[in-house]
Amino acid sequence: MTPDSRRFLHPEAIARIARLELRAKAVVEGTLAGLHKSPYKGQSVEFLQHREYVRGDDPKRVDWKVWGRQDRLYVKEFEEETNLRLTLVVDCSPSMDYEPEAVSSRRRLGKHDCAATLAASLAWLALSHGDAVGCAVFDNRIRASVPARTKRSHLSSVIEVLEWPRGRGAGTRHASAFLPAFRGLAETLPRRGLVVVISDLLGDRDGIMPGLRFLRMRGHDVALLHVLDDDELDFPFDGPTRFEGLETDAQVSCNPRAFRAGYLEAMQAFLGEMRQQAAALECDYELIRSGEPLSAALVKFLSRRASLAV
Repeated sequence: MTPDSRRFLHPEAIARIARLELRAKAVVEGTLAGLHKSPYKGQSVEFLQHREYVRGDDPKRVDWKVWGRQDRLYVKEFEEETNLRLTLVVDCSPSMDYEPEAVSSRRRLGKHDCAATLAASLAWLALSHGDAVGCAVFDNRIRASVPARTKRSHLSSVIEVLEWPRGRGAGTRHASAFLPAFRGLAETLPRRGLVVVISDLLGDRDGIMPGLRFLRMRGHDVALLHVLDDDELDFPFDGPTRFEGLETDAQVSCNPRAFRAGYLEAMQAFLGEMRQQAAALECDYELIRSGEPLSAALVKFLSRRASLAV
């Protein structure tokens, strides 16, 4: 543990908090302790018009292409420079249900609880800065959603959507299908903003990047929080084990030790592919381990975004 990480609540402590709102509050407190300025300022701006440069204008706003054509200085004006429209998109497909307790001695959040806590924490932070927050959960399509609002009381609506998989609709979930889900989402979003996708990216791998590309083509800034359980990343299994698919009926019985090296190699290739393809689409990418402090993960993610906004 690094000195800076001591301010963050341990994952085992977070896992003991049953209510999503209280977990988010605990994560937010640690996140704010690790940030020195708003992580959202300057994100998601809409170009409004040009106007002539006047003394005192920020030179960074000068449109040098216009100056080159007309030999006169013009600056760009933008709409809603300090307010962000944030849309949180959380994977609720069956693969997110993986529970680590059966093979791990240390308690931690499952993937869905981890993803929901991240989303609720981001919503809390954004609403506290007066930004608009919307939320959706998906598997092969959008299953529940709420439009963007700025009132702080809107957090309860966001949390209600995030808890959808535990409600009456839980029995209707399907394997993930990113392209139709993201296309359906994009058609409901009224204008450009920041879309944060929180998912394990398992299942429909061929649809992930086309789905993200669709959002990017609509002008959205896209960030990808790739949530995986420590067991999926480290493959700590030992002794005869039966693996059962969460999104298919497939089952494999084997000695994990014989497959560990090949599995870990395939996992690293998968992670490298996701990072590379996300970078090609100019999407932020952050790998989130379920066993790491969520506040630390958010500080890392938000600090990088804040530095890019300067």
